[in-house]
Amino acid sequence: MFSGFLRVAATAPTVRVADVDFNLSQIKAKLLELEDSGVEVAVFPEMCLTAYTCADLFHSSTLLDAASHALIELRDMSKDLNIHFAVGLPVRYEGALYNCAAFIRNGRVDLVTKTYIPNYNEFYERRWWRPLPLGQDVEVEICGEIFTMSSGRIFNSHGTKIGIEICEDLWVPVPPSSRLAMKGATLILNLSASDDLIGKYAYLRSLISQQSARCLCAYAYAGAGWGESSTDLTFDGKAIIAENGTVLQANQRWNPADNTAIADIDVEALERDRLHMTTFADCAQAECEGITSESPKENTPKDSGNKSASDRKLLRYIDPHPFVPESQTARHERCEEIINIQVAALAKRLDAIHCSSLTVGISGGLDSTLALLIAVGTFDRLHLDRKGIIGVTMPGFGTTSRTHNNAVELMEGLGVSIREISIAPAVTQHFKDIGHDPEIHDVTYENSQARQRTLLLMDIANQTGGIVLGTGDLSELALGWATYNGDHMSMYGVNAGVPKTLVKYLVGYFADEAAPDSIVRRCLLDIIDTPISPELIPADSEGNIKQKTEDLVGPYELHDFFLYYTLRFGFTPDRIFLLARHAFTPEQYSDDVIRHWLSTFFRRFFNQQFKRSCLPDGPKVGSVCLSPRGDWRMPSDASSALWKLH
Repeated sequence: MFSGFLRVAATAPTVRVADVDFNLSQIKAKLLELEDSGVEVAVFPEMCLTAYTCADLFHSSTLLDAASHALIELRDMSKDLNIHFAVGLPVRYEGALYNCAAFIRNGRVDLVTKTYIPNYNEFYERRWWRPLPLGQDVEVEICGEIFTMSSGRIFNSHGTKIGIEICEDLWVPVPPSSRLAMKGATLILNLSASDDLIGKYAYLRSLISQQSARCLCAYAYAGAGWGESSTDLTFDGKAIIAENGTVLQANQRWNPADNTAIADIDVEALERDRLHMTTFADCAQAECEGITSESPKENTPKDSGNKSASDRKLLRYIDPHPFVPESQTARHERCEEIINIQVAALAKRLDAIHCSSLTVGISGGLDSTLALLIAVGTFDRLHLDRKGIIGVTMPGFGTTSRTHNNAVELMEGLGVSIREISIAPAVTQHFKDIGHDPEIHDVTYENSQARQRTLLLMDIANQTGGIVLGTGDLSELALGWATYNGDHMSMYGVNAGVPKTLVKYLVGYFADEAAPDSIVRRCLLDIIDTPISPELIPADSEGNIKQKTEDLVGPYELHDFFLYYTLRFGFTPDRIFLLARHAFTPEQYSDDVIRHWLSTFFRRFFNQQFKRSCLPDGPKVGSVCLSPRGDWRMPSDASSALWKLH
């Protein structure tokens, strides 16, 4: 185990039907190859020592004896290996045959039987195999040695727990892996020999993915491949590794040279999700009878010589933008879903309070633009006059002509009511009232402007019988990048669940939907290209934005990455740093830069909780949310002392 990651392989080496010596040599060679790759747990296909398609040769003692001796050879070989692995073979017990997986590690062997024996269509397995009742453990003699054979057992391996099922077990209404996972197994190994048919592979991938999601586990599947008999069936050599609903790696089928999938599964993330989802333990308490666990004594593997934490490359993809789907089609679908959530939420709020008037401050930035677009969509859905939306632009000391023009032209293009109120006179008077030097551009200088704008919006909402629509997004809430009782406050925060990295794609969605030559489309595209800024500091000598948010608090793509792994999985700063190093290239962000902004994130995240404790209502749109009434409850005076990089 490396920093909560377990390196797992599913592999389907070439076999020869009934040639145990050849099959054993292939397995041994593959084990050495996987050992060199740092693999800690591997799964081979069903009946891989004999081949699956031996048919009535399974009744031959010659074949059975050869398989038994091969098992002992693998057991002895394992004494010098770090890798733990499962292979398939036939086992005799009290006059019957059992389809077994042998889990082999550090000189120890345990046998697990196939629970469900198919006997329909192309499968005729009852001719050879018997099932062992669930939860039953028996002692089996193989080559003069005694081994335990069971139908449901959990094993300790490299700091995690492993369950095993065989082929058909996955296809039944309640697979054994369901109970194995609820009993504590975070990795399920499936030794399979499922033949290939039209459309079957896509269905199987879906089945594996769904089972890993339901069980909150990782699932490694190895299916028989090249060398199996083609008398009646064909086998494509599938190797698939999934984790909590996502396929991490899969090999290229029909290619004997590409017979292995390797991935680092995130055991720590799986264990956190099980703790977080309280119904998982409730279901386990009700459903786990008959499953036994290996005693917790330590199986200490020898040192595998894996690279150090600073050098080891994770064999899994770490998405640098976890809130934003990679493909354009997926992004479009994500945006459409979020917009529908936001519009439905705001529509319900307006309908509940019998309100047909909204006041929203429009700065010409991304967040206020998204809020305005959602307001327009809501009014259209409710068949309300867009003039009931009162867009207020409030230029101040730092407002540039670019953002001001975009704000005004966008409101004109959308057909909402427009008000323009300069905050400069009122804020100047306020500075006089409190005795502040306007040449000192400190937090007082900035926050006075933000609070003046909120005061105007609240009063206009009172004047027009409406409510103020908040514009702040999820990333700003995480960092506390809002003026308390300024832009921090509203009557409904429609963007509260949307991270900054996703806001621009949502605005881009509306741009794509707008008429090609429209003023709305032109404004939206320019707003997307405008630097993110609160515009509270005067512009430079050429009238350009001088105060850029990401120069002050750090890149939002980093902070959203930190936010996701903090809230979604509760990872430590050191683990988030590790993930960030693999998600972003050194050319994007050096280690020192990541460290700096990660420390900034946690400092601000803790220090600014008091702002989140009194947030206005707002809809949750994704798996991460900071609502004090929903997903996130944290005392405002919690210490951040433990959340430091080491």
